[in-house]
Amino acid sequence: MGTRAAHDSDDVRRARYGRRRVLVLRFDHLHRPDGWIAPAWVTVDDDGFVRAVDQAPPAMGEEARFSSFTGFAVPGMANVHGHAFQRVFAGQTECAQGERGGPGDDSFWTWREAMYRVAAALSPDDVEAIAALVQMELLEAGFTAIGEFHYLHHAQDGTRYASRAETSLRILAAAERSGIAVTLLPVAYFHAGFGRPLAPMQRRFGSSDVDEFLALWEAARTVVRTGPSRHRIGVAPHSLRAVAPDELAALLAAVHGAEPGARVHIHAAEQRAEVEQCRASLGMAPIAWLAQAGGLDARWCLVHATHSTPDELAAVARAGAVVGLCPTTEANLGDSTFALPGFLSVGGRIAIGSDSHVSIELAEELRLLEYGQRLRDERRNRAGEAGHRLRRHVGRRLFDACAAGGARALDQPLGAIEVGRRCDVVVLDAEHPRLLGHRPESVLDAFVFSNSGRSMVRDVFVGGRQVVAAGRHVARDTILRDYARVVARLAEVTP
Repeated sequence: MGTRAAHDSDDVRRARYGRRRVLVLRFDHLHRPDGWIAPAWVTVDDDGFVRAVDQAPPAMGEEARFSSFTGFAVPGMANVHGHAFQRVFAGQTECAQGERGGPGDDSFWTWREAMYRVAAALSPDDVEAIAALVQMELLEAGFTAIGEFHYLHHAQDGTRYASRAETSLRILAAAERSGIAVTLLPVAYFHAGFGRPLAPMQRRFGSSDVDEFLALWEAARTVVRTGPSRHRIGVAPHSLRAVAPDELAALLAAVHGAEPGARVHIHAAEQRAEVEQCRASLGMAPIAWLAQAGGLDARWCLVHATHSTPDELAAVARAGAVVGLCPTTEANLGDSTFALPGFLSVGGRIAIGSDSHVSIELAEELRLLEYGQRLRDERRNRAGEAGHRLRRHVGRRLFDACAAGGARALDQPLGAIEVGRRCDVVVLDAEHPRLLGHRPESVLDAFVFSNSGRSMVRDVFVGGRQVVAAGRHVARDTILRDYARVVARLAEVTP
């Protein structure tokens, strides 16, 4: 799953975190790339990785621990794009602004102003409490890894913290409470737009130059490398409007010199205005420029790619890059819809994210992704591949595609329950009313398209450790209590 030379050795990890006994998990039904097996026994080693998957009970010594679970076991999903702090004002910007009696003129850009006001008010303690809440909700929804597109780097007035990676450290401290895996993506942010200096409201995000950003990135990298092995470090040039071509080349050369496999995430072609400004400044649209001059390859994840052409998407597919789609946020902000069927038809790789966290629900993201295609095309089952035993099931195809693409985009060893992968498992409740009567082949269709009310996610494991039981995160009460304190304090500044 990519190079991470800085991983601790097995001996070092065992000394730091303690040795665990071998764990054996039994599931009634287990998702496999070629279908399902029932029942299944999964043996997990003391580092949380799958050692064996068997259809018969394995030999278990005295040191083995055994647990049995009814239901349908599927791989944990990667959420490839999120800004944790934005969760705190979800639902706070849904009132029309503008002329009386009209629909107003609200857009992504007016929403962004509200986001800036909230960002300016948050302390490091707030950042940690909000991130823990987001990570808890992600786990309860079936996500076991998050790509944290992290740009709230500095103090409220823009001054630098004594520890450059202060807020990155808080994101990872939250992950120690939640148990989620994090691919930390420190954001490079140099300009307010093509050739424009940063605005005062962006002072918490920006770096004065590439060298300053690389010092911050190296500090964040150190935090990741000295923590649990489930975390990864990548980099996120915010967008082509925020990072100029020469700056992009310099920072990628430095990052990949230190971490050759580091993933690169970037906002690309989310808004029409962005595309038009990029054409005026660089002579071509963002995705076309990245494919031709930006060094696009399999380490990249293009977030949104909403306003793209078939030729651009074919170039993305050829490069092996992943497109990170965030349907609930894209709908909430009025971005438009991604051209999914065409991209899949040329071998494009997709992954799923929840971006602003206006909603944190895996099934909803996948459902809205497909429904957007149906509304635009006035046809059904747009992501299905007729004639294929598994991929003709739209829920299954979307789930499998995003599981594989998400693992790739985050450089995380998940996406399948198989030997050599981390034991990230989500158990869907076979007794949920919406799953009653479903056989394995239609379970993911029901999960995506028949999911409403009570969640179908019952149990969640990350690296063999159970973090959600009976639908509730094991630390829900304390995480929620800390988050409630933040919300109470911010009541006067949220939009």
